[in-house]
Amino acid sequence: MSRYDPATLEPKWQAAWAEAGTFVAQRSDDKPKYYVLEMFPYPSGRIHIGHVRNYTMGDVIARYKLARGFNVLHPMGFDAFGMPAENAAMASGGHPADWTYSNIDTMVAQMKPLGFGLDWSRMFATCDPEYYGQQQALFLDFLEKGLVYRKNAVVNWDPVDMTVLANEQVIDGKGWRSGADVERRELTQWFFKISDFSGELLDALDGLDDWPAKVKLMQANWIGRSRGLQFAFGLVEPTRGHDRVEVYTTRPDTLLGASFVGISPDHPIAKELEAHDPKVAEFCAQARRGGTTEEALEKAEKLGFDTGLRVRHPFDTAWELPVYIANFILMDYGTGAIFGCPAHDQRDLDFARKYGLPVISTFVPLKGDHLKPEDGGEAYVPPKPDKVRWTLPFNWAEEATGEEAIDAAISFCEGKGVGQGVTKFRLRDWGLSRQRYWGCPIPIVHCDDCGVVPEKKENLPVELPRDVSFDTPGNPLDRHPTWAATPCPACGKPARRETDTMDTFVDSSWYFARFTAPRATTPTDLEDAAYWMNVDQYIGGIEHAILHLLYSRFFARAMQICGHLPEKSKEPFNALFTQGMVTHAIFQTKDANGRPVYHYPEEVELRDGRGFLKDGTEVEIIPSAKMSKSKNNVVDPVNIIATYGADTARWFVLSDSPPERDVEWTAAGAEAAAKHLARVHRIAAEIAGDDTAPNDADTPLLREMHKAIFDVTNGVESFGFNAAIAKLYAFTNALGKSTAGAAAKRQAAKTLAQLMSPMTPHLAEEIWAMLGGEGLIANAPWPVANESMLTSDTVTLPIQINGKRRSEITVAKDASKEEVEKHALADDAVQKALAGGQPKKLIVVPGRIVNVVI
Repeated sequence: MSRYDPATLEPKWQAAWAEAGTFVAQRSDDKPKYYVLEMFPYPSGRIHIGHVRNYTMGDVIARYKLARGFNVLHPMGFDAFGMPAENAAMASGGHPADWTYSNIDTMVAQMKPLGFGLDWSRMFATCDPEYYGQQQALFLDFLEKGLVYRKNAVVNWDPVDMTVLANEQVIDGKGWRSGADVERRELTQWFFKISDFSGELLDALDGLDDWPAKVKLMQANWIGRSRGLQFAFGLVEPTRGHDRVEVYTTRPDTLLGASFVGISPDHPIAKELEAHDPKVAEFCAQARRGGTTEEALEKAEKLGFDTGLRVRHPFDTAWELPVYIANFILMDYGTGAIFGCPAHDQRDLDFARKYGLPVISTFVPLKGDHLKPEDGGEAYVPPKPDKVRWTLPFNWAEEATGEEAIDAAISFCEGKGVGQGVTKFRLRDWGLSRQRYWGCPIPIVHCDDCGVVPEKKENLPVELPRDVSFDTPGNPLDRHPTWAATPCPACGKPARRETDTMDTFVDSSWYFARFTAPRATTPTDLEDAAYWMNVDQYIGGIEHAILHLLYSRFFARAMQICGHLPEKSKEPFNALFTQGMVTHAIFQTKDANGRPVYHYPEEVELRDGRGFLKDGTEVEIIPSAKMSKSKNNVVDPVNIIATYGADTARWFVLSDSPPERDVEWTAAGAEAAAKHLARVHRIAAEIAGDDTAPNDADTPLLREMHKAIFDVTNGVESFGFNAAIAKLYAFTNALGKSTAGAAAKRQAAKTLAQLMSPMTPHLAEEIWAMLGGEGLIANAPWPVANESMLTSDTVTLPIQINGKRRSEITVAKDASKEEVEKHALADDAVQKALAGGQPKKLIVVPGRIVNVVI
């Protein structure tokens, strides 16, 4: 009998799939199409078992749909631009392209032995000039349609590295690399007009029925539709350029509690004042040394500068409020100005107490003791559904909810000519300019005579130069001796290229469309896009729930407007699944200075729940932590394949937990999975040599087979992979114990191989061939359950002996209690336990269980 040897059979079947072109996708009118896509990886150097889980889920769906008769597109690529490659170049003196493509080669070499059914002929990296040249063409098309524009914007500026930082690269107000205090600086930037689509992007979420509710809520909150009042405070003494301060508020019902007006350091009034007052300039400079996000400003100490300006309250011209420049107000949100109502906003209350400003409650709770903020209590912000009692007159019911009061306040103000009610969105336009080298060049030329000029499409791609240096901080494109010099596309005179490159989110915002025709000489081939789009099943991490998915939804709309996608693809992903992480224990010791030293799992031997290095040193075990290269708790699939085989890795990551939850990788779990697959192979090999005649056990086995088909099909369809695998375990047990004839066993074993094929494709192919299956199992049609075989006249009852499950019996559904007892007492496990004696108790729960007490 042949032994289960993954190291031999897995490469054999991978070669067979490649030779047959099993997973090469081509348009066909004979089959319905199905497009399954996992979020593509960044080429960091090596994949880990978390990648394996993500891609295995997609592969299960792709192989299943192929067996169900679909024409399947399942591609793979690499999100290859970005800062890690530049950092590696700075550290090693190499080039980002060499680092990136070397890592891609390594990762492909790791992925192929896992047997993923991918169409590798469609692979690309976003740093390929062929790809980013078409991205530049998209930029020009968006520009022509008014979907891109250029304006001044406040950004995070690192004065040492001389570059713009993403919000995530600002840590405690300092550049993540240089450690320098980050400044808020105004630069000319390119923007996508995503805010024009705010309402559409928000409303369309309701139609995404196959997206997780959590993701839709996160996107809805990010887009942030609100109803509020737009109005102005008139300045008591106008400045040279301003006589009013425009404000947008979502809480006009608190206007009678206003005690100050705050403006951003980047507000036009603040800029006017700082140009003539050194003290204002000093404060604004200090305020700009910090992040540009709401979250960063929320954590920072709240600082204010009294400008000396005063404004009149719109309800009472005798009521004057001071105007402060405040470091917690962003120019990009609302109008860059707020009114502070300290009684009902904790941030405003902290600010008011710091600067000795009045606190005026406009409402109090209906019930319970309440210490007003003006008497030393905290700011009172009631839950939206709750009614409150209003303490100041404002033409509405004395008791009202916040929503009722806001609507009434807007109506009151409009009636008095104090502003108007407007709907606004939190979503701001997408700033895409990055002062980086390793990114897609923005195809724009700056001409002294013609101004800002788009590059001609026939000159695309605008390629990155290879001869750059990272010895000096800042963008290498700015100091390259020749790259930026180019003729103006309009007049032909000497001009200069844009040296900013695109945000890497741009690269991943349309790759799904490029996969439909990756070698097209335009961004997409519209016929191919019309055939393959939309992505039927998209799979990826919850960490991309907001920006990547939101930007992709915008890009799909913009591409449709520009003629690169069909109308149906304005929402590009029909279904979305967000998988959990694969976790692993962290193993650490301490060095001589008490600092942690992390050890790879393969360096640690586990004994009785404790871990030891080879020299006998015991390690501290931190259980179930997110895999991180910095903590060395990553599991390398290459080692797993070498030890157990690819199918074991695939089986384990699918079987141990629901796919939306985290799963902990353990060596014991992997070993158990390997033993089970070896058992399946052994059972199949035994059946291949069996010649038992048909008998009464055939029908029960075939009933189990059809139940397995039904349950596994439902499991795969619903992403319940772990439930499907649980059924496969049970079916394997039934097959292994069955005394059915050879023909029934062979049919059941071939069906077991088909049901396992999406999860363990190599073993399935081997069993299929061993049992005489025709062609490749990857191309075999999915088995269909016979509904008449799903019901049974019998029932299987577990037998518990002294509280532990030891066996099971199958009896007729209508069997009497006495008949069940007879079968139970005749069971081998019960006979062995009784050792010739009689049970103390024998309890039969009809249709449920038999309990034997000895």
